[in-house]
Amino acid sequence: MDLKSLKIFIHLSTSLHFTQSAKAFHVSPSTLSRIIKRIEEEVGYSLLLRDNRSVVLTDAGKRFQTYAEQQVEQFSALKLSLNQKHAELTGKLRIYCSVTAAYSHLPPLLERFRQQYPLVEIMLTTGDASDAIEQVQQNLVDFAIAAKPDDLSRMLYFQHLASIPLTVIAPTMACNVQKQLQQEILAWSDIPIILPEHGPARSRFNYWFRKKQQGKANIYATVSGHEALVSMVALGCGVGIVPKVVVENSPVKNRVEFLENVGDIEPFDLGICCLNQQREQPLVKAFFSAINA
Repeated sequence: MDLKSLKIFIHLSTSLHFTQSAKAFHVSPSTLSRIIKRIEEEVGYSLLLRDNRSVVLTDAGKRFQTYAEQQVEQFSALKLSLNQKHAELTGKLRIYCSVTAAYSHLPPLLERFRQQYPLVEIMLTTGDASDAIEQVQQNLVDFAIAAKPDDLSRMLYFQHLASIPLTVIAPTMACNVQKQLQQEILAWSDIPIILPEHGPARSRFNYWFRKKQQGKANIYATVSGHEALVSMVALGCGVGIVPKVVVENSPVKNRVEFLENVGDIEPFDLGICCLNQQREQPLVKAFFSAINA
């Protein structure tokens, strides 16, 4: 028996007028009659005596009216208690993620959390995605949005958010790199490569390039952050491997292109990472509870 049906019965038991109660809850009189009939069937007793002129509560109806009022009151008290508990939670929640993740994945998570815990202060730090795990391990943040490392430490907890495809990008501008990419057979050992300094993308590049069996990679530069890598590719410095979502959120996305038929690259497993020992910390526990609700 749903809460709305109980509220409708309470109103009708007070108004004793089907048309008035139907208008109050924006339903038709026939719909209201069906709701009351369903309640009576569940209870197993007639709750109302009605004819063309009047509506009267039966003895069972009077007892059910008291029951319905108690249920609605208890539900309201529960909601008030929960809201007060949420509002009382205060403090600072330290979060680390890349600039791209701050646009692409963090907002909906924070929105759900902020609705329940408006007094908690969010301390957001953005930086290189490959530094996310280290930020957590050094306890510089409460949790981070990060790519799951191939060898996840037992001291860390990781909750999956999304699978992030990686792609090879090249500049669209006329440059030497574009000329090299026009060749029928690509000489990958000659094409300049822009790489992240470290992290999962770097290890995925190494595996991807080894499969080509073309000798040593021509590394033009290493950069900190996927966003910077996209910018360098856009300037015509070389090609690079980056998460596709980074390109889609980049201000220079129209100056790079995705290369096709260059071989499969294992995607990232993106998620929320924190220290196992921090999972029961009130703010962290509240955050996971909110986003999993």
